[in-house]
Amino acid sequence: MHKDIEKILFSEEQLSETVRSVAKQINDDYAGKQLVLVCILKGSIMFFSDLVRNIDCDCELEFLSASSYGSSTVSSGKVKLGEPVKSDISGKHVLIVEDILDTGRTLSYIKAHMESLSPKSVRICALFDKPARRCCDISADYKGVTIEDNFIVGYGLDYNEKFRNLPYVGILKQEIYSKK
Repeated sequence: MHKDIEKILFSEEQLSETVRSVAKQINDDYAGKQLVLVCILKGSIMFFSDLVRNIDCDCELEFLSASSYGSSTVSSGKVKLGEPVKSDISGKHVLIVEDILDTGRTLSYIKAHMESLSPKSVRICALFDKPARRCCDISADYKGVTIEDNFIVGYGLDYNEKFRNLPYVGILKQEIYSKK
């Protein structure tokens, strides 16, 4: 375990099982349909990569950069989008893949943006759901695990661009992010 991690919440094995379970639900719902999977960068990259390898239906992959945290542990409330998706998603099923559904601000903004591009449907897939901090009326259509209000890192999730490479998800020690 990394010295800055208070406790491991999800091991590599638990994460793999969760990804397979979520992928099964997606495969069942989108069988015979064309799907555009949109990875929200950077935090979702690990989850997205593992999820895509477990998806059986025809799919396109897209990437969208979005952030509302910066180097903080709480959302600024201002969502910044990077370059738009490159594919024409009109008339297609879109699944936004996110690492964590927290306040809901970022995903609400992204979902509205995607809906403005005239897809057939837009759904959300989140590995982690943290409802305690939700301030927007949004939920994940597919979710891995509901978690309590802890600041977690690893498996793509970061604090100030660090800890993304941890193969597990753990609670970051509070003294690491309260030094500022």
